[in-house]
Amino acid sequence: VSTQSTWEGPLYNPTRKILRHTFKRLWKMSADDIAAPILARLNSIGIGPSVWNHKPAFTVVEWGPLLAEQSIAGQLTKCLFLKSKKGELHLVAAKEQSNVDLKSFGKDCRFATEEVLREALGATKGAVSPFALLNDTAKRVQVTLDAGLLNNQHSLLFHPGTNERTVAVSGEELVKFLKDLGYEYRVVDFAAAPTPPAPQQDSKPKEVKATAPPPVKAESSETKLGIDAPKEEKTFSEWYTQVITRSEMLDYYDVSGCYILRPWAFTIWKKVQGFFGDEIGKLGVEDCYFPMFVSKAALEKEKDHVEGFAPEVAWVTKSGTSDLEEPIALRPTSETVMYPAYAKWIRSHRDLPLKLNQWCNVIRWEFSHPQPFIRTREFLWQEGHSAFATKAEAEKEVLDILELYSQVYQEYLAVPVIKGKKSEKEKFAGGDYTTTVEAFIPITGRGVQAATSHHLGQNFAKMFGIEVEDPAKHDGTKMYAYQNSWGLTTRSLGVMVMVHGDANGLVLPPMVAPTQVIIIPCGLSAKATQQEKEELYSKSEEIADRLRSVNLRAKADLRHHYSPGWRFADWELKGVPLRLELGPKDLAKAQTLACRRDVGGKDNKAPLALDTIETSVAALLQQMQSNMFQRAKAERDSRIVTVENWADFTPNLNRKNLILAPVSRSKEVETKIKELSGKESQQQQDERGPSMGAKCLCIPFDQPPLKPGTKCIYDTNADADYWALFGRSY
Repeated sequence: VSTQSTWEGPLYNPTRKILRHTFKRLWKMSADDIAAPILARLNSIGIGPSVWNHKPAFTVVEWGPLLAEQSIAGQLTKCLFLKSKKGELHLVAAKEQSNVDLKSFGKDCRFATEEVLREALGATKGAVSPFALLNDTAKRVQVTLDAGLLNNQHSLLFHPGTNERTVAVSGEELVKFLKDLGYEYRVVDFAAAPTPPAPQQDSKPKEVKATAPPPVKAESSETKLGIDAPKEEKTFSEWYTQVITRSEMLDYYDVSGCYILRPWAFTIWKKVQGFFGDEIGKLGVEDCYFPMFVSKAALEKEKDHVEGFAPEVAWVTKSGTSDLEEPIALRPTSETVMYPAYAKWIRSHRDLPLKLNQWCNVIRWEFSHPQPFIRTREFLWQEGHSAFATKAEAEKEVLDILELYSQVYQEYLAVPVIKGKKSEKEKFAGGDYTTTVEAFIPITGRGVQAATSHHLGQNFAKMFGIEVEDPAKHDGTKMYAYQNSWGLTTRSLGVMVMVHGDANGLVLPPMVAPTQVIIIPCGLSAKATQQEKEELYSKSEEIADRLRSVNLRAKADLRHHYSPGWRFADWELKGVPLRLELGPKDLAKAQTLACRRDVGGKDNKAPLALDTIETSVAALLQQMQSNMFQRAKAERDSRIVTVENWADFTPNLNRKNLILAPVSRSKEVETKIKELSGKESQQQQDERGPSMGAKCLCIPFDQPPLKPGTKCIYDTNADADYWALFGRSY
């Protein structure tokens, strides 16, 4: 049997002597020779996979670290070759973390022997993959694919006939290869299969239709070793997903629109909570907590309010198998939850002001395209609710809170925002007016409502009976309280990621980074003694201790089983602002090499003397925080365009700019601008945003002079009342 026939035809020669001779020759082949026919077949059908060389990997446990050393990103796979007592052969390709129940392929199905494996697929142990089916020309093998592979946005990693090579293909390319060979295959959702199966249940996993694999979200246990999607508009959604999952900020959940906040993200949120909580405490605001359930009667009390939120309200209608007498809503916001209690507690003007805040979750259900942090069905936020005796007090608080929101974004998250007032069309349902801070995502050219502070006037007080005797009168005349509500959400974390992240992952502002400084010992040669290693590791920990003593969040990464390069990439992916590299030569010079995460190239590295490390690192972090904000602000400002003629409006919108335009205060004008700019843009609606037309983001507080006679950009027969900021929006 020739070497060529070893790879292009099954070895069904009954003579064992010939088989032994064939495989003896096979074992002498190089890894390149073994992989060559498979790679040639892939190239012949238009699939040119990436190929990596590495040491032999006989198990997935051995395989993962070898890939990590080269920062190879993708979904690890496992391939099982099974044989039943009836002689049926099965090749199962699954995600590395999937649970595959062998009994689902037959009661007596077992792993095939190495002899059967070699005879059927011409493969050796540890090198099984769907590509070995190239040798099964008789089509004896039945193929099963994990749905988690096909429904996977990451590259799938396989061995091309040898465990010394790794190739990366997409789910679509894998299917293309199988179809080219003439294979039928079944797709099984192993995540849906019971493991182990209950005695009375059918242990066969749920089978799903084998259709073209749609792109879906990343899985929690996938190999996350780098970012392979560029930060560009066409791949922005994929880039964003990779960054937030692979940096371990967030993971997906089995309820659409709901996500798991991992410790890295939650620690950032706690930094925001710490600052904002302290500041509102200085304003006399107290924390509390109200239930998340809202009675139908309370929710419907304020007509405009409930109409504004009606499509987003989720209702509880059952308890077990029994219908509730009346549906109970899950709070979309808490005005109608809290204000009945306010009416009980506020009995006199002496009970005012009442200022409460709660950190909680809310549920807003009605949307079809969730985006982590930005647009989710459940999110975390703080919501403040206050009641005052006078309108002036209430209006002052509205602006005080808005200023704190601005500080959260600009001083902590290093994201520039524009303070302004929402138009009548965009204001909070049921309120008098809404103030806002608006952020901007340059890559997509989209605005983001970053946080809002609402003046509710007396509308809700009238609905819920929040009234006291007027202290200015002495005849028992009642007056209604003036109220505000204000909120900041975990959307802020998504905005930060979108603005600062880069091709290598997160870029965290030092003010909110869970770890501000990582110290990594490196530069040890193979000849380094144990004493030299211990001295370097000890010094690394000593530097971390010194930095922690001045309230910097620092740690030493002493994971010696990972290479320094792998650790560099790992912390870079997580966005740690400053990396200190410490090697034997650095120790000899009493210095460390500081590497900034916020800048690339030659400008990101500089030596720092160890004797002044505390002050120099603190100063460098402060400089980085300022630099990040200034760069983001400069980019944002360069994308704000003043437009007075409609002919210039849509072209500038399509250049991904924000547009400052003179308009009248008519709601109809806003609607027409959105409709017309959407039509003129000649772009399809983007699933990640509500419309491709321009909406009024806000009426900026910082207004350019409006010359007398300036006309509305849409209705040139009407005078403009103010300058408004327009743009596409999330």
